[in-house]
Amino acid sequence: MNQPIIDIEGLTRTFVLRRKEGRWRRRRELLTAVRDMSFRVERGAAVGYIGANGAGKSTTIKMITGILVPTTGRLRTCGLDPVRQRRELAGRIGVVFGQRSQLWWDLPLRESFSILAAIHRLEPRAARLRTQELVEQLEMSGTLDTPVRQLSLGQRMRAEVAAALLHSPELVILDEPTIGLDVLSKQRLREFLRYERTQRGTTLLLTTHDMGDIERLCERVLVVDHGTLVYDGSLAGLAATVGEHRVLIVDLAEPTADLTDLPGATLLGSEGAGMRQRLAFDAETTTAAQLLGAVSARAQVRDLSIEEPDIEDVVRRIYEASVNPLG
Repeated sequence: MNQPIIDIEGLTRTFVLRRKEGRWRRRRELLTAVRDMSFRVERGAAVGYIGANGAGKSTTIKMITGILVPTTGRLRTCGLDPVRQRRELAGRIGVVFGQRSQLWWDLPLRESFSILAAIHRLEPRAARLRTQELVEQLEMSGTLDTPVRQLSLGQRMRAEVAAALLHSPELVILDEPTIGLDVLSKQRLREFLRYERTQRGTTLLLTTHDMGDIERLCERVLVVDHGTLVYDGSLAGLAATVGEHRVLIVDLAEPTADLTDLPGATLLGSEGAGMRQRLAFDAETTTAAQLLGAVSARAQVRDLSIEEPDIEDVVRRIYEASVNPLG
């Protein structure tokens, strides 16, 4: 049986805060950043780990990578104890922090890659071939001799991803990898990450506020709020947790009575004497094909489209529900 690449059970991390009271006294206060969290990530998966600022995402990532020691609970990354076996783990994971750099600011990009290859003890030929592959895939040939400080944000982020993947890690953790990037740079980076996962079976754990990253890269989503895991499942299931539905929009060949009694669907509205009708449905219980078949049995369909739930709005509503569970 394949061992999960991340295996977390009952993970908790508590910090001690000392707050000033009066002129001389300080009060000791405990802050629980992550509370009794449990989940697994299988090898080759692509998982989005999302939450508001302060929800506990970065604390979790720091424990997964061995930077922080858990207060209680069990944690294995790549089958290793991240704290006790941190040096070995460093050779099997890659990490990209959108706000921090692992490149040498004043050196040409080429030199940063050479130094990182030496740190990971790559054979010269293997390092050369891997660097060449990453340079081609991420379109960096024109910037290899440019000092890192002179790179644009988009160029630097592609270089950061290349640096994290240079040693072909089993697990790549991406913390806000597309922050500040333009649309084209985001698209290029997402395409590369899909390619890397397909070609090498790389596991992706992605934390981001950009829901476009989640929708295009991940098939599973973990939502954390106030240190607690509040959702673990698919994007479609995430929308269902707050009652969001997909919407089938059908354009019919001729005026048609409102389709109010189709199984598994709710009519949201109709236009043009019923020639265009909007039907909401729950993707967990009814497929678009099933609903389309029911519509086609009643009228000739000329055109159709499907509106997906707005994921950003779904996540916002989950946060609001956790703050005010009584509504």
